[in-house]
Amino acid sequence: MEFFEDWPGYLDVAINWSDRLLEGLWTTIQLTIFGGLLAFVVAVVLGLIAGSPRAWLRVPARIIIELFRGVSLVVLLFWLMFVLPQIWMRADGLPFEGLVYNTFLLGVMALGINYGAYGAEAVRASMTTVPKGQWEATTALSMSWPHKMRRVIFPQAWALMLPSLTNLWVHLLKGSAIAYIMPFVSDFTAELNQLRRPTDIWFSHAFIGLVVYFILALIITLFMQALEARAKNKLGRGPSLLEILSPAPKPVTAGGAR
Repeated sequence: MEFFEDWPGYLDVAINWSDRLLEGLWTTIQLTIFGGLLAFVVAVVLGLIAGSPRAWLRVPARIIIELFRGVSLVVLLFWLMFVLPQIWMRADGLPFEGLVYNTFLLGVMALGINYGAYGAEAVRASMTTVPKGQWEATTALSMSWPHKMRRVIFPQAWALMLPSLTNLWVHLLKGSAIAYIMPFVSDFTAELNQLRRPTDIWFSHAFIGLVVYFILALIITLFMQALEARAKNKLGRGPSLLEILSPAPKPVTAGGAR
């Protein structure tokens, strides 16, 4: 157990660094939330367009999805931080100049665009799993594309795409650690890199980092599972969230299933 002999002293160091660790943690949480929201918007918009029957909408959406799915997150982040500002430096009078140099915002954009492209495929694939009879019913009722999406198709696809979106959001959380290479952005991983100097990498990353990122991923998973349970209940395919959380025993059907 000699490996853990120095850890009591390391805990004292971590307590002294608590303010910096909490600031870095808050930055990571913000990157995860804002990046996740942007990724969700990108995923829904591109996913719906990619599932459109009109080729002039579907083909450009597929190109954008494949482009940003194929580009590395690091490459995309460097392009936004170092290439994009060059356009504003070489041209006068372009709007949003302040936003282009906001490295935190660029990090959110990189996460949202990259993971949103992956999510778009989950959205499109979920719509294709909606029973064919539902699509035919909307056609028989002469529903427009936006109307059928909003009232019939998307609510059913929503419950199907949530597990995939959960995985992507957890991956986005871990991908937010790339922010430690961004200037003026000090996330949790960046602070852990500083903490390992007075302690060691096993304590800072393999202990504190592992525990904190696991808790954040667990919170995201539980939140998304609650959304999934609610979505399925609204479709009549499962118990409500209150029933799931209730300590009362669940009724048993004739077949023995709860």
